[in-house]
Amino acid sequence: MRPVIYSDAPTLPPPSLIRHPYSLHEFSTVSKQPGEQSALQFKLQRQQLDDFHQSFWFDSNTRFETAKQAVLACLPPSASPLDKEKTLSEFYREWYLQEAARTDAYTIEWRRRNLALIKLNARVQLQQFTNSVSNFFSFGK
Repeated sequence: MRPVIYSDAPTLPPPSLIRHPYSLHEFSTVSKQPGEQSALQFKLQRQQLDDFHQSFWFDSNTRFETAKQAVLACLPPSASPLDKEKTLSEFYREWYLQEAARTDAYTIEWRRRNLALIKLNARVQLQQFTNSVSNFFSFGK
């Protein structure tokens, strides 16, 4: 899988002569605008969801390919293409049955997290809208 590239990724500051293990401009103690904490929380949860998704499928695909290669390695070199097809068909059926509970649990958890993320994003978008409206009306003051 390819890495996720976000359109709202934070821009990196120019390199500094002072080296520090953390980006100190990220950790301001004062919120600049209302809802900024929710926006940060949304970005962090979105990244965690993507990591959860990537980790699950990377592990699943790695285990699948390893098991498939092990099954094919057990076939004698003289096995016909039909024997290979039958062996792989049986392997696919067993893999599906073996992984069904694990995949179902992943799907339930992914949907739960995704729904929470959608709700959080709705709050962030609403807060951004109310901020822009209040900024518009307070511009002349």
